Amino acid sequence: MVTDADAPSTLEKVAAGRRRRFRRRLLVHAGLGLAVVVTFCLSLMLGRTFYPPADVWAVILGQDVPGASFTVGTLRLPRAITGLMVGLAFGLAGSTFQTMLRNPLASPDVIGISSGASAAAVIGILVLGLDPTSVSALATVAALITAFVIYLLAYKHGGVANTRLILIGIGIAAMLGSVVSYVLSGAAAWDMQIAMRWLTGNLNGATYDRLLPLLVAALLLAPLLIYLTRDLEAIRLGDQAAAALGVPVERVRVLLIVAGVALMAFATASAGPIAFVAFLSGPIAVRILGPVGSPVLASGLFGAVLVLVADFFAQYALGTRFPVGVITGALGAPFLIYLLVRTNRVGGSL
Repeated sequence: MVTDADAPSTLEKVAAGRRRRFRRRLLVHAGLGLAVVVTFCLSLMLGRTFYPPADVWAVILGQDVPGASFTVGTLRLPRAITGLMVGLAFGLAGSTFQTMLRNPLASPDVIGISSGASAAAVIGILVLGLDPTSVSALATVAALITAFVIYLLAYKHGGVANTRLILIGIGIAAMLGSVVSYVLSGAAAWDMQIAMRWLTGNLNGATYDRLLPLLVAALLLAPLLIYLTRDLEAIRLGDQAAAALGVPVERVRVLLIVAGVALMAFATASAGPIAFVAFLSGPIAVRILGPVGSPVLASGLFGAVLVLVADFFAQYALGTRFPVGVITGALGAPFLIYLLVRTNRVGGSL
């Protein structure tokens, strides 16, 4: 029982704990933000040819620098911006779904949303013969439709059961994977190469025209996801607890799903379904951040760093150039196995 004499000291301890959590959250976000800036700048300077910061800055300002204007301005800059925005989008969307469904396996690329975009893109490339812009638009629409179908099938008794949504999503992903395999089996060799490069996820051929829709989507949807993080944290406690706290659970859940799926769809349309970025960013951000608040923003920042570092490694570290999805896939598969093993050891609780 707390006495009057003990009350000040108890309040001071609570206040001190809040200050510590706030400082840690601030330091983690500041550190990840700095890491994003550093990796972005290094991706512009480093490569087969090194360009000093002065030349890079001059190119960004629109000045003509021999050699650097083409290499940095035309090749590296749109690629780096695309990698940053795609990683940010995947990280934000993945962490939103994982937090909302209270399961780190519930990222959009695991529960079938990315599979919808992939199947549509393969059909657009190999069957319909669409140009890259049309393929991106088709992939975006297909991802949104896939998410709607999964949500509709998981909806039951006035709400969505988290486990039901995850299992239905995995089943839909398997079905769409079969569609992709079937279409690829009848494709010509050259067309199959184009489709496989898209399916793997890569930043090759990044242009400002392809980047623009993602930038607009991120400017509109990323602030919305960050704004809803407080309600998202309440939903993580359970629907009944969130409703008791005054959160309109179903309305917020629909907003989170629509914003997260749209962000994921535009990112996938820009660079393909880069494997495991949405899946990895959330759990790693949680471990870095600790129990000090929502991991959504930290996951977005970590996703941006992950894509930029993986892309640089894929281009220059292995003697030959690989799509960035090869590197993230190699990182994500062992982490997925680790999560499954950990789930089994603790009796199904992640």
